[in-house]
Amino acid sequence: MSTSENFIAHLIELRKRLLNSLKALLLAFVCLVPFAGKLYTLLAKPLLASLPASGKMIATNVTTPFFVPIKVALMAAFMIALPYILYQAWRFVAPGLYVHEKRLMAPLIVASTVLFLCGMAVAYFLVFPFVFGYMVASTPEGVTMMTDIENYLSFALTMFIAFGMTFQVPVVIVVLVRLGVVTTEKLRQIRRYVIVGATVAGAIFMPPDAMSQILFAVTLWLLYEAGILVARWVRPAAGEKKSEA
Repeated sequence: MSTSENFIAHLIELRKRLLNSLKALLLAFVCLVPFAGKLYTLLAKPLLASLPASGKMIATNVTTPFFVPIKVALMAAFMIALPYILYQAWRFVAPGLYVHEKRLMAPLIVASTVLFLCGMAVAYFLVFPFVFGYMVASTPEGVTMMTDIENYLSFALTMFIAFGMTFQVPVVIVVLVRLGVVTTEKLRQIRRYVIVGATVAGAIFMPPDAMSQILFAVTLWLLYEAGILVARWVRPAAGEKKSEA
């Protein structure tokens, strides 16, 4: 097969995998659309539980009450379809991987997905109550806290992504050790700098309450330690003989 024919075959395969992923996403989305309002209420529950009796959420645009729940349904549909989407991505790249690369990539993809979902759960169940409780307590007397539903969705997505990416630290460490970029001994030596960096990151990316910043920093540090622990059982790939699948 010539280079051009091989390239076209890859494009056709990529198109097939993308279409399969899109079909799964649309199917999940169509099933969730009737429950879009309830999904947004569930997403907003941590804030609603923290608001005083006079507090409420508002919509400042005419179309916001319709489109914001739809966006939440789309986000939920993506999370439901994510395992299948990752499977399609795996089917596309697997033929070009060596046997030992397949053995490494499959568990890493699963672990990365699970850890991202765990990060979202930590943000929703632990961080949100602290943040919203602090914001409500900081509201000046005579001021009624009213949060726009679109702004809240933007805030929630930012926090989900921040904690989801933070929970990828163990995966990144394992990959770096596997590639021989760094050793577990070196990772232990720079532990103090990681703790300082985690504290600074918490102060920059988290809301201005000490509890959420400390929670973020401690979580990042614990994930770093977990990554070192797992990486102890990973051999560097340097010098390893490759054999095609």
